[in-house]
Amino acid sequence: MIPILMSKSRVTEVDAVSMRMIGAYKTTSLSTDTHLSEMFIDLESLSAALTVAIKRSKAESDLEEKDEARDQPLRSLSYLLVGYLHHPDQAVQAAAELVDDVFEKYGLRIIHESYASESSLIASLLDDLSKPKIQDAIALLPGCADTVAALQTAQVAFEAARIAYEQEKAEESTQANATKMKADVLSLINDKIVVYLRAMELVDEPAYGAFARTVATIIAENNEVVKKRRKKDEAVVE
Repeated sequence: MIPILMSKSRVTEVDAVSMRMIGAYKTTSLSTDTHLSEMFIDLESLSAALTVAIKRSKAESDLEEKDEARDQPLRSLSYLLVGYLHHPDQAVQAAAELVDDVFEKYGLRIIHESYASESSLIASLLDDLSKPKIQDAIALLPGCADTVAALQTAQVAFEAARIAYEQEKAEESTQANATKMKADVLSLINDKIVVYLRAMELVDEPAYGAFARTVATIIAENNEVVKKRRKKDEAVVE
């Protein structure tokens, strides 16, 4: 009998199962079954929407990671300057004061700003730090130039991630999130397609048997992966 697709399956796993089922269906001669055909038209539409939602979720997650990555050199620069402000060498201390005067116009508070505001403030900070007089002071502070360069690199990476996110968002601004789409796909597969194929396999095995067994294999293989993952997680908890 065809098993149901486990609800503990990941979003990407549900997407993969739906695509494999659609691919398998297209190799059959069951398109004359209007009921089954309508189900797979719906599944194809939902699967496509789920794929888009997954891409958008990944783009959003990447954006968050890139934002965290640019916060780190900001913190490092702050800590570095605090240390040099107490350096025994007067020349180093004076250079630190000059750079710190620039940094303190922005401060670590900018990491709590919105993405857009933080980007604008970091761009302004980097521009101020690039002034010749400030560059001369930075050169006297070991590690400072590398930290500023890391901030510049992280800022460029964030902006690239932001563009990718905005592009995904623009493609489908009303796209439901991946978790909601996963639930819709699970419902269609388990409550309609699996139930229908179980019945039709009993009614007309020669026509539906092969496809029903293929669907059973696709779902069973996925469920096995989910079960193994759960056992591994339970072992870690113990």
